[in-house]
Amino acid sequence: MPYEVGKWLYFGGITLILLGAIINNFPQLLTWFGKLPGDIRIQGEKVTFYFPVVSMLLLSLGFSLILTLVLKFFGPQD
Repeated sequence: MPYEVGKWLYFGGITLILLGAIINNFPQLLTWFGKLPGDIRIQGEKVTFYFPVVSMLLLSLGFSLILTLVLKFFGPQD
């Protein structure tokens, strides 16, 4: 059991390091995020309300796909 937790911590840490390196070194890759059709933006004179509906749906879909693949290949072997 502790070996499994350690394996997931390593995987999560490496993933966060790689994601941070990509965001830090190539910020132009993410300029589309939050500007998709379907993202709600309401601007008043002094207040701006922003709700990235479609961007969050795509992010959720991507995380779900990655987690499904990781669990399929590295998950518990039945």
